[in-house]
Amino acid sequence: MLNGLWLGFFAVGAVSAFSRWLVGGDAAVFAAMVESLFAMARLSVEVMVLLFGTLTLWLGFLRIAEKAGLVELLARLLSPLFSRLMPGVPRGHPALGLITLNFTANGLGLDNAATPIGLKAMRALQELNDKPDTATNAQILFLVLNASSLTLLPVSIFMYRLQQGAADPTLVFLPILLATSASTLAGFLSVAFMQRLKIWDPVVLGWLGGAALLLGGFMATLAGMSAAALASLSSLLGNLVLFGLILLFLLVGAWRRVPVYETFVEGAKEGFEVAKNLLPYLVAMLCAVGVLRASGALDAALGGIRFLVETIGWDTRFVDALPTALVKPFSGSAARAMLIELMKTGGVDSFPALVAATVQGSTETTFYVLAVYFGAVGIQRARHAVGCALLADASGVLASILVCYWFFG
Repeated sequence: MLNGLWLGFFAVGAVSAFSRWLVGGDAAVFAAMVESLFAMARLSVEVMVLLFGTLTLWLGFLRIAEKAGLVELLARLLSPLFSRLMPGVPRGHPALGLITLNFTANGLGLDNAATPIGLKAMRALQELNDKPDTATNAQILFLVLNASSLTLLPVSIFMYRLQQGAADPTLVFLPILLATSASTLAGFLSVAFMQRLKIWDPVVLGWLGGAALLLGGFMATLAGMSAAALASLSSLLGNLVLFGLILLFLLVGAWRRVPVYETFVEGAKEGFEVAKNLLPYLVAMLCAVGVLRASGALDAALGGIRFLVETIGWDTRFVDALPTALVKPFSGSAARAMLIELMKTGGVDSFPALVAATVQGSTETTFYVLAVYFGAVGIQRARHAVGCALLADASGVLASILVCYWFFG
């Protein structure tokens, strides 16, 4: 799947570029594509520099958590649920605890913590894989749920809106929460259908129902708070949980007589090796995305969508937010740049900017996640992971548009 997808990016880019040259006389498109190739290769290295530090730091702390027994404890607590959702993973396997930590970090908007934890979880799942180049059902479910981006506290979106002068930076909090919930639900149900998971099992229904009640209660509580209090709570809770996890790892490790410094260094060395192996996969995927963008294929797709929407007679205000939605699966930095540009040109509280902010907070850089998570363990055959992840993305975008019309239309 990844092989065909990667080749398809170049093929679509080539068709778009030749069309612009032969029909529109734009010969400069080829220079732009070549320049984008080198720019994306340079960006890959810049991303790797950041990943080196982040992975080294967090895998060091995670090694302490493992030796202190915290990961094993989480795995035992979740064994009844994951034994049904991931029947190929033995009860109490360390991967289950790491998956839980990853989901927690993602939900709180702690991206820097979530990625190294997720990579550690993927490597643990790979130990159970009897076909190392092909994704297992458990790895696909984990990746799709990770890529569906369930975010309870989208602190980064609040920050972007505040930087652009929004009077109420947290205005999109509840829309993002609703849209990201729809994205995650769509991703889970699509994988459940493909893998014939028994979601009607009483244990699964109990966990899902409990999560729905907690989410509903959380939303109801936060809905009654002022914007200033909500922004303050978001920042405090995110940073407090992040530092609290580190402190918990260290204190429990010391209590269990784990040599915390030596253990941290041991895990950090593993983080360095993981990061080093990611570079070829990042270069491959980001360069293909760069060619697709520079060829004008994304702009052409946007123009076609606007024409169709106008033909149907629907409101077209949301179309201006679609560039963020279209590039988000490929590049988080490009989507962030498009969001900020839209805020500047159209107004931070304009309807398209609100839709784009909601999309940015409720969808994930799917192909980046695929390249990083599967690349870290050498998986080349993604099976149904791409389709299910993209369905989750599409559901998040559609939910973002509908929710914003509900809230702001």
